[in-house]
Amino acid sequence: MNVGTVNDLIAKVETITHGFLPISSMAADFADHHTVAECRTIAGKLYASNVHQARCLGTFILGFIAARSITALKFLKDKVSGDSDWRVQEILAKAFDHYCSDIGYENALPVIEGWLSDKNSNVRRAVTEGLRVWTGREYFRDHPDIAIKYLSRLKDDDSEYVRRSVGNALRDISKKHAGRIRLEIGSWDISNKRMLQTYKLAGKFINSETVRIADGCVSPKIRNPTKLKN
Repeated sequence: MNVGTVNDLIAKVETITHGFLPISSMAADFADHHTVAECRTIAGKLYASNVHQARCLGTFILGFIAARSITALKFLKDKVSGDSDWRVQEILAKAFDHYCSDIGYENALPVIEGWLSDKNSNVRRAVTEGLRVWTGREYFRDHPDIAIKYLSRLKDDDSEYVRRSVGNALRDISKKHAGRIRLEIGSWDISNKRMLQTYKLAGKFINSETVRIADGCVSPKIRNPTKLKN
């Protein structure tokens, strides 16, 4: 692999100005036709570019090989998570989900827990956002309570970026598991402003009592889930 290859990839990907799917397709095609070592090398060079599309391409490639390369997974966690471009962070979330899918979500649980506990908010969000819709993924489809447990740990996260992702992910789950989400958020201390933000997002699709509690229209005393109608 030479500099010309990297420059050609950058020139091609730089023309993509809308959406991530074409970049993902480019990355998949590259990963399918190159060794893990070649992918790591080129992805690193792409990531060194000032062109955000090139960094997105490099991130996608790393996601496609992460299940076969601890180095690639570490690069995603330690390096890509520090990127200031929100578009690269979106791809980081997709790359992490691809890694989990490749090794199996149940097998990925230790890594999921590790990333959720990381000090970097972008690493935590890569999990909460990347696995949406959580209960649409294998393992979590059959174990929704585990998905809810993992997400709820971050209901009071320091980062608003993470809290919004958590709230939206719980809201996703509530479409099929309203009772479980109602039970979970019914135990939260919504006098905590950070928790309240997550609460409102998570309870958006649940019956009106939940939202009205968060808006202060109903006494918090009825947060006892046994008093909320199905």
